[in-house]
Amino acid sequence: MNTRQLDASLADLLGISVWVGIKDHPLFSALRNLYADLLNVNWSIFDDEDDERDDDEAENFTDAWPDAAQDWSMFTGALEIYCNESSFYNTVAELTINDDNPWTNSVENGEPPTTLSGLAKADLDRLGRIAGIEIHNLGFHVAEVLRKGGLEDAARNVEEEARILWAASALDEANEKNATLFIKDEPWGNSIDILSTYIQTHGAGFLNAHSSYTWTEPSITQFSNTDMAGDIGINFELVLQKFIPPYIWVLSFKPALNKDPVLPADLSGYESQRALIMANTERFAKGLPANNLLLYGDRGTGKSASVKAVFNQLTTQTEYSNKLKLVELKKNDLKNLPLMVHLLSRRPFYKFIVFIDDLSFEKTNDSFISLKAMLEGGIEMQASNVIIYATSNRRHLVKEAGTNSNENKAREEDTWQEELSLADRFGITIIYTSPSQDDYLQIAQYIAERRGITPDESFSKNALRWAQWFNGRSPRTAMQFVNWLQGMAAGDGWPWS
Repeated sequence: MNTRQLDASLADLLGISVWVGIKDHPLFSALRNLYADLLNVNWSIFDDEDDERDDDEAENFTDAWPDAAQDWSMFTGALEIYCNESSFYNTVAELTINDDNPWTNSVENGEPPTTLSGLAKADLDRLGRIAGIEIHNLGFHVAEVLRKGGLEDAARNVEEEARILWAASALDEANEKNATLFIKDEPWGNSIDILSTYIQTHGAGFLNAHSSYTWTEPSITQFSNTDMAGDIGINFELVLQKFIPPYIWVLSFKPALNKDPVLPADLSGYESQRALIMANTERFAKGLPANNLLLYGDRGTGKSASVKAVFNQLTTQTEYSNKLKLVELKKNDLKNLPLMVHLLSRRPFYKFIVFIDDLSFEKTNDSFISLKAMLEGGIEMQASNVIIYATSNRRHLVKEAGTNSNENKAREEDTWQEELSLADRFGITIIYTSPSQDDYLQIAQYIAERRGITPDESFSKNALRWAQWFNGRSPRTAMQFVNWLQGMAAGDGWPWS
């Protein structure tokens, strides 16, 4: 790899204008630093046959080779992390396809091509050239620098790494033929229409990659290299109302990489409740009018499991797999609900279920008011692509201390009316009550049989005793009982024996 090629490739990295999020990816940052240091090497000092060089030239070269060695190490480390199960070419292609930027978002929303299309096409060409870099040749170039600097052992080590990368790239190419939307050895810009069709079918960027997410409150420090913005009192929420940086999705929506795989077939009892959740969710996924849901009832009865099971069932169907998303909002983050819904409303390609588990309030605070306004009654309408599902164990969503004074009784009456107003705005309230003894035993038996356990004559007696010893009759208690029963193969007895 010669200086001209290095210079051209660095120009491609620096010239990216639409896919700006990729510029800061660790893989690209390491490559950019490596290019810059290699280009700082002054090869002219070796033009003389006797390799004579003055002190300044020698210092220039001596400063360059340790930086190049370190940057090569950083780059190969990034390759190991981010290309562990894929080639460099395919990794760059996947990053390109799954990037959030103004062009991909406009295509996702079905907006006509804008002036960004020309810039996007040029960026795709740049990214295609970067993806096609022969990493092993880059390694041989680094080895040459080290050898000129008198580091023969280090040069041989880098050459060996380069040969390994060369062999691996050949194997990856054989295994990943046609693995991306781009045609190898052709300008990626030629595939802009193919990429547009893919985005219009599957969605754009980060939200296309997963089905379930957890909201994380964004911080102003994540968007600025200084603390000045915080010092001068910028309202970050208002900033996001006007400008949404592409990387907001990566920073604020954390994918559930180990999500609960529960399906309706894994659950027993409460079939009518799940059928109502399924009907409402399917209407929403189809773009039909649907209601916000409040699942209220006794603890351990499977309220959360029902929501997750219905969601998992629907996203296994091709019709909904790309568009239906579940976003969990922690109770302590309810103050962020208006901001989160505003962000989600900007991605109408998707249908978002905002899931709030174990909803309750110590008092009618700002979070209570935010939720109430978002459900119905605020100045802004609820986004048509966002629906709210919440669960609660409390009969009264707002916890208030009772007193006997007339003044406080009046206040309790006001709180009760506020509470009813909030509950009513969910549209549908689904009640989960503790199972009867027969239902509890039936649930426990169903779980056991799903795990390959044949209940014996003592099964019911032990299941009931487990409920008495621990958490009372519920589907959760039944599952915990079967967990213990399944583990008794190791020789443990019952807790009461």
